[in-house]
Amino acid sequence: MTEKITKTTEEWKEQLTPEQYEICINHGTEPPFSGKYNNSKLEGKFKCTCCGEELFSSDTKFDSGSGWPSFWKPISVDKIEYISDTSYGMVRTEVNCNKCGAHLGHVFDDGPKPTNQRYCINSISLKHEKDDEEQ
Repeated sequence: MTEKITKTTEEWKEQLTPEQYEICINHGTEPPFSGKYNNSKLEGKFKCTCCGEELFSSDTKFDSGSGWPSFWKPISVDKIEYISDTSYGMVRTEVNCNKCGAHLGHVFDDGPKPTNQRYCINSISLKHEKDDEEQ
């Protein structure tokens, strides 16, 4: 397993925009339908905006109608940290980058086959990079 990245509050604030810090470090949520990857048809990989870890592939992206980019599985389950989230009177599973701990979004069991999962991810938590063969 890859060594985890840890940074101080000051280091994260130097690296990230205020919006990235609020969502990735303070576990915020961008407004629905506002993120740049919500309707994106870009091919390639989606990486953690904080550490660059490859998290999702465009091959598993789908239009969930939820207002956030949605994927039916991560590149590998060991790339994701799963945490029980009972905030706002709901029971959900929060998903974070397993390498740096950045908040990504939540996963739900109402996605398409074959996994029936919907990883509902904040666009601001991701950065896109085309597959090597397409660059």
